[in-house]
Amino acid sequence: MDNLDQLLSQATAAFSASADINALEQAKAVFLGKSGSVTELLKGLGKLDPDERKRAGAEINRCKAAIEQALEARREALRAAQLELQLAAKALDVTLPGRGRGRGGLHPVVRTQERFETLFRSIGFEVADGPEIEEDWFNFTALNTPEKHPARSMHDTFYIEGVQDVLLRTHTSPVQIRSMQAHATRYKDAEVMPDLRIIAPGRVYRVDSDATHSPMFHQVEGLWVGENISFAGLKGVIVDFLQRFFETDEMQVRFRPSFFPFTEPSAEIDFAFMSGPNKGRWLEIAGCGMVHPNVLRNGGVDPARYTGFAFGMGLDRLAMLRYGVNDLRLFFDNDLRFLAQFQD
Repeated sequence: MDNLDQLLSQATAAFSASADINALEQAKAVFLGKSGSVTELLKGLGKLDPDERKRAGAEINRCKAAIEQALEARREALRAAQLELQLAAKALDVTLPGRGRGRGGLHPVVRTQERFETLFRSIGFEVADGPEIEEDWFNFTALNTPEKHPARSMHDTFYIEGVQDVLLRTHTSPVQIRSMQAHATRYKDAEVMPDLRIIAPGRVYRVDSDATHSPMFHQVEGLWVGENISFAGLKGVIVDFLQRFFETDEMQVRFRPSFFPFTEPSAEIDFAFMSGPNKGRWLEIAGCGMVHPNVLRNGGVDPARYTGFAFGMGLDRLAMLRYGVNDLRLFFDNDLRFLAQFQD
């Protein structure tokens, strides 16, 4: 019995002296391992008489249980100490100011659209909208581009499977037809139809993808229909807009003859800055022209009495020029490092 008490004291002292878990496991092996002191005592029970074996076995097992209890207590103490060290190393200084939550902002294309809308609203234009999933008639036929017209090949697009003559719109021009029809219906009994002035921004779709093109992109079109609307008025509106949008009068604007089925005459619009990194470089910015009489008729407007002009340009391209971005795809990659540059 005295030997067992001494063995328990030795084990407890050895466990207490263990500075870490590894040392504690080594100490455990000395007493409870396969060749440990307690294990050797248990092996010697077979040499004793039955009565003596029973008594000695009970004493040894009580000693073993006490040693295991001391081992587990030391193990928990070491774990607690290790946890305290980890917590101390990762302590949070509550006196420091908070990091705050990240603040979002508008996408550069959205900023460009808002700027476009603000400038045109200031001269009496309204913002019109229409469906992105459009009927073939509004997207092509009503715009003087009947079936098999060669101009349709320039508008490769996405058709809706299983639905005849329904597609993702290739431009926002269908909004012009819908707006003219609604305007003509509203003033059908009026002696003189008031002028219709709208811009139609929105997403459009074409099968195209490279550094300056995307299968989905943003376009804005403008329309002014009324009495005595002329190409001179179109030129004045466009030149004034470009100067105000880019905040400079130091630019040249030219109207280069072109062809569009829905306008006649038609022109491409180019401009060149007179200073800065793009000085003297002509950049195509838009297409425009006087609304074709067939388009006016399809919109419910009498081409013998009213005329109109229309124009269309890419919002993404305007954003690229305004912010100095040379790859359209950057706008749609959702890279926060890129987009953060445009936040206030």
